Amino acid sequence: MIADLTPPALRGRYFGVRTWITNLVALIFSFVSAGLLQFLTGNPRLAFAIIFAGAGISRMVSCYYVTQVAEPKPALSVNPHRESIPQIAKGLWSTNIGRFIIFAFFMTLAQNIDAPFFSVYLLRGLRINYINYQVINATAAIVPTFVAVWWGRRAGRAGNLKVLHITALMIPFVSFLWLVSPNVVWLCSVQIYSGFVWAGFNLCLGLFIWDAAPQDNRSRFIALFGGLNALGITLGALIGGNLGPHLPEISGSYFLTLFLIAGVVKLLVVLGLFRRISEVRHVPSTKTSELLFGGLKSMTAKWLQKT
Repeated sequence: MIADLTPPALRGRYFGVRTWITNLVALIFSFVSAGLLQFLTGNPRLAFAIIFAGAGISRMVSCYYVTQVAEPKPALSVNPHRESIPQIAKGLWSTNIGRFIIFAFFMTLAQNIDAPFFSVYLLRGLRINYINYQVINATAAIVPTFVAVWWGRRAGRAGNLKVLHITALMIPFVSFLWLVSPNVVWLCSVQIYSGFVWAGFNLCLGLFIWDAAPQDNRSRFIALFGGLNALGITLGALIGGNLGPHLPEISGSYFLTLFLIAGVVKLLVVLGLFRRISEVRHVPSTKTSELLFGGLKSMTAKWLQKT
């Protein structure tokens, strides 16, 4: 539905703004929840009951606003000969969008080998308090709030695949950086890097599937994409949860070993699968340095002219 509502040329900027809004709201209420947990340390059941009740009420409000959205008219008439999801799944590797879906599945699986256990490592391994825990987590949420629109503009100009390529190569190092130090300041720095990278990757992951999926069969491709991503989340968490306790320890923690393995797996997925995917939009060739630092260069030039 969102693909029918948003013109392709505006999707990058639209989702950049939407991500900015949702991250800002999430950031505010994550601090509210952390403060509540810290204030009601002696009565955690009451604290979690209030948090869960607030989440439920918020979802009911959201449900109301969904009812106010009109169903968009389909871009094309229904084709009775469209492929079914099993038929699409059988030929995934033979198509560009199919290879992208496979890449996204393995990337999601690799990400979730260690993603569910960062919180466990902080709370049980490092035994930090709820406030420091929330500061570390909130840092990763603050950065996308500021860079989502920035990534959206660059995706609109250079193409979603270009942004995906850059960020996908940077993602494995998020896991590696957790091994450097348990210091809270360092972990916040890692989360700044993580928020910057994942903001671009997640934004363009969704945008690319809408660009690449054929309009007359878009819903089935998106359904398969979402289903395989959910499977990747499940399998990754199961692999990490069962593998972790049997790993040798690094600096007294098997979680760090798990982070190292997950980072290596992510890097192998990117190097092995990403090069088989092609951009589907006509976009100008853009150098990585120009995409990342082009705006900074022009701002510096303007500042030098003024001074």
